[in-house]
Amino acid sequence: MNMLHGHVAKPGEPQEVRDAPLGGGEAGTTSGGHVARAGVIDVSHNVILYLENITVAFDGFKALDALSLSIDDGEMRAIIGPNGAGKTTMMDVITGKTRPDTGTAFLGQTMDLTRMSEAQIARAGIGRKFQKPSVFEQASVLENLWLACAGDRGWFPSLRHRLAVGQRERIEQAMETVGLAAERDRVAGMLSHGQKQWLEIAMLLIQEPKLLLLDEPVAGLSDEETEKTAQLLRQLAGRHSLIVVEHDMHFVAQLQCRVTVLHQGSVLAEGDLETVQSDARVIEVYLGR
Repeated sequence: MNMLHGHVAKPGEPQEVRDAPLGGGEAGTTSGGHVARAGVIDVSHNVILYLENITVAFDGFKALDALSLSIDDGEMRAIIGPNGAGKTTMMDVITGKTRPDTGTAFLGQTMDLTRMSEAQIARAGIGRKFQKPSVFEQASVLENLWLACAGDRGWFPSLRHRLAVGQRERIEQAMETVGLAAERDRVAGMLSHGQKQWLEIAMLLIQEPKLLLLDEPVAGLSDEETEKTAQLLRQLAGRHSLIVVEHDMHFVAQLQCRVTVLHQGSVLAEGDLETVQSDARVIEVYLGR
């Protein structure tokens, strides 16, 4: 259920918020700063992410202004809006990089993101992909995924790291999912820009995140790569929850998902793409007349 269209039980009530280490093991960090692994998330109310009245100010400027948003378990949501709308700051709050001045942020019903470190949040099951792909250019596709499994042991120790039970299978599955199985032995630096984007997504997938944040995943991609990326994300939705920040309206249309428009740090409009594109306020501040 969407918070803006009906009541959602507020996370953490009446349950006590837990601020203990998550996931039952040490966190490992990949080349892009992603940390493994997923913990147990209470999605009994079908809500994976719940933000309420989040405010973040920088030197008096409100990057987020009482932002409220909820994402259902398994949902894909596109976030659009003009530059300065608060999209990046919102993702920074979700991942623990930025602490809100006011408001609440929950992963599921019991995990208070405002009381967790970046490593705890990532280990709890949130993966973030930045706009520019972050892969080991000199390593092969397979080695990049091996390194993502091995964590923060360093380059050479990671390559000697023995994979745990199930990790090898996850690597194979991830390569198949993103369409890079045939490129397994190819050096990442020789991949196309789109293939590098897919490789980084695969590096996140093997860590089994519940929620994926993707920042402009088709920036610089060809039309064919953009279409393949949309197909990939539609395939991932359901098994994972996805928040996709994007400016390309053609790509957003291909995602076939609910769209939230941010403006001046708060939600301006929400609905399917046709609904938000016809909203006079959205046309005025973002799409242009």
